Amino acid sequence: MPSTHPAHKPNWWPETEPWPPRRGRARGWWWRWLFIPFFFFILISSACTVAFWLTIIGLGWPDEPRPFGPGGPHVMPWMIPGVGRLAGPLLAGIIVLSVVTLVAFSVRRVATPVRDLMEAAERVEAGDYGVRVAERGPRDLRGLTRAFNAMTARLQANDVQRRRLLADVTHELRTPLAVLQGNLEAMLDGVYARDDAHLTSVLEETRVLARLIEDLRTLSLAESGILPLQREPTDLGILITESLATFEAQARAVHVQLNGEIAEDLPLLEIDPVRVREVLTNLIANALRYAPAHSAITVRAALEATAVQISVQDKGPGLSPEALPQVFDRFYKAEDSPGSGLGLAIAKSLVNAHGGEMTVESQPGRGAIFRFTLPWEANGLTPAQKSEQRPHAD
Repeated sequence: MPSTHPAHKPNWWPETEPWPPRRGRARGWWWRWLFIPFFFFILISSACTVAFWLTIIGLGWPDEPRPFGPGGPHVMPWMIPGVGRLAGPLLAGIIVLSVVTLVAFSVRRVATPVRDLMEAAERVEAGDYGVRVAERGPRDLRGLTRAFNAMTARLQANDVQRRRLLADVTHELRTPLAVLQGNLEAMLDGVYARDDAHLTSVLEETRVLARLIEDLRTLSLAESGILPLQREPTDLGILITESLATFEAQARAVHVQLNGEIAEDLPLLEIDPVRVREVLTNLIANALRYAPAHSAITVRAALEATAVQISVQDKGPGLSPEALPQVFDRFYKAEDSPGSGLGLAIAKSLVNAHGGEMTVESQPGRGAIFRFTLPWEANGLTPAQKSEQRPHAD
């Protein structure tokens, strides 16, 4: 019979639980093999006991004690008139009561966690994502409870993130809209002249709004996994060189040197050059924003076993340990940052969309190193084939 489990593990499934769920002899299977024979043994023993005593009662009891054994008359307890008639039903009742108690305990052991899960599911349906269920009962039910708790924790985190995103978007949109409204009202009231200078200012604010909306759209598509990527064989060395050249004039103005250290054995990569260029642009611009004068920014690219690793290193003030876990969060930025706080979040999402990973390493006062990887093994393009195909950089 084919498995009905999905091929990919759900996001809410606990990391400590195997996927797909194990079948057959799982941990703790031995008690089932002991419980089932013991349960049937009790039932059969009870039935035999009841049948035995009913047969004895049906045959009748002796009024006088009878000799038992060669030593003369001995009286067994059940041969005393009246005692046998009470002992049988009493023993049968005790056994039946024990069986009923055992069955009730087993049912309660299963029913109580199920009831807790049902009540918690009703609370989640009502919007209470903070509910958690205590883990108890059989192993399978404990695993289900852990999965339920992990699911509610993920729902709660997503709900908090959604509320924070709405608040951040509202805050980011308010500033350019306020500038637009103020300038337009001033021109209508005659405070500002309707000349090219003031109209240019209004146009610039509309560009800020358009850029913010496009960044939000890109981030949303990348995080949901539906961002379209136009993959083509790309020479990553050329792409990095051109990205550095874009910032050459800006870096020269602040006396910062841009260096590129690119390995010669890089293969052609099946990537979206526009999106990867956007990642490089975000990282270089971020490094240039904080790099002190007369320092250097270095972009390195090296071939690893299954991926190409690219790093962007600066000599800026670095990041505090408290800021490292939040550096890739949406709208997170330093107090003196002029950006919207979406650049690094977009860069990480674009790298993830290519199947790579992005990390950051930093210490206060020693700069920061942003690293990301791009897989290359699956496309089968080796360094030897690099010269056989025409590279594309944009």
